[in-house]
Amino acid sequence: METGEGADGPGGPDGPGLQFGCASFNQDSTSLALGTKTGYKLFSLTMVEKLDCIHESAETPDVYIVERLFSSSLVVVVSTAMPQRMNIYHFKKGTEICNYSYPNNILAVKLNRQRLVVCLDESIYIHNIKDMKLLKTLLNTPSNPSGLCALSINHSNSYLAYPGSATIGEIVVYDANNLNTVTMIPAHDSPLAALTFNTSATKLASASERGTVIRVFSIPEGLRLFEFRRGMKRYVNISSLTFSPDGQFLCASSNTETVHIFKLEPLGPSGGDESATWTAYVGKMFSAASSYLPAQVSGMMSQDRAFATVHLVTSGQRNICTLAMIQKLPRLLVATADGQLFIYNVDPLDGGECTLAHKHRLFGVDDDQGEIMETEGSEVPGPAQTCPSYAETAALPASGPVTATLTGYSEDGGAKKGEVIPEHEFAAGPVCLDDENEFPPINWCRDGTGGGRARRS
Repeated sequence: METGEGADGPGGPDGPGLQFGCASFNQDSTSLALGTKTGYKLFSLTMVEKLDCIHESAETPDVYIVERLFSSSLVVVVSTAMPQRMNIYHFKKGTEICNYSYPNNILAVKLNRQRLVVCLDESIYIHNIKDMKLLKTLLNTPSNPSGLCALSINHSNSYLAYPGSATIGEIVVYDANNLNTVTMIPAHDSPLAALTFNTSATKLASASERGTVIRVFSIPEGLRLFEFRRGMKRYVNISSLTFSPDGQFLCASSNTETVHIFKLEPLGPSGGDESATWTAYVGKMFSAASSYLPAQVSGMMSQDRAFATVHLVTSGQRNICTLAMIQKLPRLLVATADGQLFIYNVDPLDGGECTLAHKHRLFGVDDDQGEIMETEGSEVPGPAQTCPSYAETAALPASGPVTATLTGYSEDGGAKKGEVIPEHEFAAGPVCLDDENEFPPINWCRDGTGGGRARRS
C-alpha cells in the first residue's frame, strides 16, 4: 500500500538526496515508484533477490511526486519545474492521458480505483478517476504545508483523512464517494505527522509531530482501539506509517535508525489457560478504569511496545516503509533517501529483530561492491534497454490540447464567486487503459464536438 511520498518522500524536492526526489509504494505494495532529477522509475516488487525496472522516464526533470495506480499503466507525475500541474500518463503506451493545473503548488496526490485526490496547502480536490471530473473542492482547509492526507485503497468507501487543525492533532474523515464528512477525531495534542488506513478501511492509524505515540482508531466511528509507544526519550519525525495487508501489523519509520512493527492484538480470552483469562481480566479492568482517569494516566495503561524491529545502518535520512507478502512470506521493505531498498524477513509469530533478506541499489554505486549496479538486481538478462526511455515510447500530439475551466465549489457544494479552477487538458484521440487482467481506471475520448468534454467510452 501506498505510503509517505510526494514532497514528503525521501529527500523531498529540496532534500539531501542529489538524485532521489521522492519514492512511493503503490496501493498493494507490488510496485515502487522513484522520482529523480532526470525523471522517474517504476520497479516491480514480486521477488526478493531481483528488482525489475519495468519503466524509466527521462523526459520530466525533478520529479517530486510519482504515484502508480495498483499494477495498471496509470501514473501521476508532478515536477518542481511545474509544481502546480499534475500530469497523468499511460506509461506503457507512452501517452499523456490528461493534465490538470491548480492555483497553488501540489503537495500530495492519492488515488484508488474510484477517486483521485490532490492536496494543496489549504484546499483538497476530489476527482472521479474514471473520467477525471472534478467532484468536490474542499476549500479553506487548515494549513497543511506537508500535504498530509490518506485515502483508503478500498474503493467501496473511499475514505479520505486529513488534518482538521494546524495546531493540534485533529483528523477529519471524509467520505470521498458520497462527498460528506464522516467524523472528526481528536487524535493527538500536537499537530499530525502521519496518517494511514488499513486495507479494508476499518482502521486509521495516526502519529503526531512528537512521534512518541501511535494511535489506531475505528472507522467510521472514530473510537480509539490501540495505542503504541514508539519511544519516550526523544521526539522523532515519523516519515512512514503503514498497515500490513491483513491489517494485523502496523509499521512506522522515522528519522532514527529503528523501524518499529506493532501487532494489533486486542486483549481477550484466547484459550482455556489461566494466564490468558487473567490477562483478559486485567485488560478489561484497565479499559473500564481509563474512562475515569486523566488522559495521561489512561494512555500509559494502554500503551504497548513494538512486536518487531529493524535497526538500519544509518539514521537521520528520510525513508519510507511498507509491509508486503513477497513470495508467500511477510516482508518489510524500506526505501532510503540514499537510493537503497532493504527487504527484511518478518516473523509473524515471535517478532523480534527482523533479518535482512536482500539489499538493492536503486541507482548509483553500491557501497559494498564499489561498482555501478543494475537496478534490476544482480542477475539482469541483457543490457539496460529493458527500461525503455519515455522518448522511445512517447506518441504525444503535435498541438497542445484545449484547456477548459469550471467554477470552484466550496465545502457545502455551492459555487464560490470569483474562484476559477482550471480543468483537465485532454490528449488528442482516444486514450484507454487496456492492461490485461487489470481494472481499467480511465476510459476517455473526445465526443467529436470539439468542446473538449470527457465522456466514458
